[in-house]
Amino acid sequence: MKSVVADAGTLDISLNLVTRGDVQGVPLLDLPTKDVVGPVATGLTANFVTARAAARQMVEQGSGVILALNSGSAHGSPMMGATGPADAAIDAFVRNLAAEIGPRGVRVLGVWTAGLPETLSREKLATFSGGVMMEEEAFQGILQNLDQMRMTRRSPRLSEVAATLTFLASDHAAAITGTFVNATSGMFPS
Repeated sequence: MKSVVADAGTLDISLNLVTRGDVQGVPLLDLPTKDVVGPVATGLTANFVTARAAARQMVEQGSGVILALNSGSAHGSPMMGATGPADAAIDAFVRNLAAEIGPRGVRVLGVWTAGLPETLSREKLATFSGGVMMEEEAFQGILQNLDQMRMTRRSPRLSEVAATLTFLASDHAAAITGTFVNATSGMFPS
């Protein structure tokens, strides 16, 4: 971290996008313990280690923004495996870290986003369902259903999520901290 700061002069933004190994499409009652506890531990550990390293530098310099990203499934999403518990852990971590370091000039917040069509493929979905490859027709049905689940009846694009993160990291959002912004077009309650 110190070498990054030495080269750049400051550390202004930190964003963690580590894959947690979520298994989805299987009822919680049928999941082995490791498939529930693993993603929670991986997601929280990755976010904690990354945010702690960034926060130490940002607190020292008196400024910076730490961003997190998850699906917002902590509000209850059936058949999502450990995604909801892992999201809940990260949500709570963001709020607690913001309360601790906000008075020292560092903002911490996140974006809920899920099911971005341009990031999905049958192959990627198979990794969440234990390797089961769905038929193309079923995959297209999922993409169409995602649009219908949203208030705007369309899914956000990756570029829109990137623009939201950019805004949140900017001075235009200087009063926002300790919360998650819903970039799913209403898929989950905020």
